[in-house]
Amino acid sequence: MKEYYIDLGSSTIKVYEYKDKLILLEEHTIYFKDDFDSEKGICKKNLDELLEYFKELKKKYDFKYENTHIYVTGIFRNLSYERKQELVKLFNNDFDLHFNIISHGIENYYLAKAMQNDYNDKKVLIINMGGKTTELVSFKGKEIIDTQNLNVGVADMLNNFDKVNEPFSGNTVEEMCDFAMKRLKNLNLDNDYDCAIFTGGEERFELLTKFNLVDNTLFNDGIHKYMVSLEDYIKGTGKVFYDISLEDLYKLMPSNPKWMNGARAGAILPLALFKKSNVKWVIPSDLNLINGVINDLK
Repeated sequence: MKEYYIDLGSSTIKVYEYKDKLILLEEHTIYFKDDFDSEKGICKKNLDELLEYFKELKKKYDFKYENTHIYVTGIFRNLSYERKQELVKLFNNDFDLHFNIISHGIENYYLAKAMQNDYNDKKVLIINMGGKTTELVSFKGKEIIDTQNLNVGVADMLNNFDKVNEPFSGNTVEEMCDFAMKRLKNLNLDNDYDCAIFTGGEERFELLTKFNLVDNTLFNDGIHKYMVSLEDYIKGTGKVFYDISLEDLYKLMPSNPKWMNGARAGAILPLALFKKSNVKWVIPSDLNLINGVINDLK
C-alpha cells in the first residue's frame, strides 16, 4: 500500500509518496509567518489557502487516516495550546487526517536519521534551515557528536532586509551576512569541520542556478554527488542576488515559484554558519526530515 508523508513547515508544504522508495510528488508555498499571532493563530487568508490546498490533495491522492502522515514544524510550534487543538480538530473533521505538530527535538532526531551515513571519517556539519527555525547536527564519521536547535530562519532575514526581493537585490550579501553573524555570536560551534551539508532542496536550487558544482570527493554515500567550495558558494550567491532577476528565478521553478522568494535570504544564514565553522566545502542536499522518518521505519 502506498503511504503519503507531508512535511508542513513555516512556509513550504512538501508532499511525498512512499512504497518502495520516497518520491516528492509536489510542493506548495504559503507564508504562514505573515500576520501570524500565537493567540489568534495563522491569518484567515493563509488558513483558507491551507485548507483549499488539502482539499485539492484529497481529490488528487488517496489520502486516508491510516496511510497519510503529516509532520508539522516551524512557526506552528509557537501557537497557543488552544490554537493547536483547533487545527488538530479541523484537520480531523474536514479531512480525516492528523495534524501532527512535532517538537524541535523530534525534528532534530529525524534530521539526524535522514543524514546518518558513513562520512569517510570526516567531521560534517548538517544545516537544516526553515522559515523560523534551524537545526544543526554534527557527525564524525558515522557518529553524532552534537545537535543544536536555533530559533532563527529565513523569515528573520526577510523581516530585516526588505530590499532583498527587489528585481535585483537592493541588499548586499555582505550586509546580510554581517547581520547573521551577529545573530549567531553566542552560538558555540567548532571550527574544524571538513564540510557542511546544507539540506532542504539546496541541491536542486544550486543546479537550477548553475553554481560551480564539482564531484563530491570527500565521501561517497550514493546520494550527495556534488560539492561547491566556499569561495564558489559566495560567488553563486552573489549571482543570485545581482545577476538573476527575481522573475527569472520564478521561471526556474514554475510549479512553485513562491519558493524562490526565500532563495536569496535563505543563502545567508548558512553562509554565516559556514564561516563560523570554518568549512571549505559545502555539500548541497535535497534530504529533509521525511527522509529521516522513512529511515527510522527501516
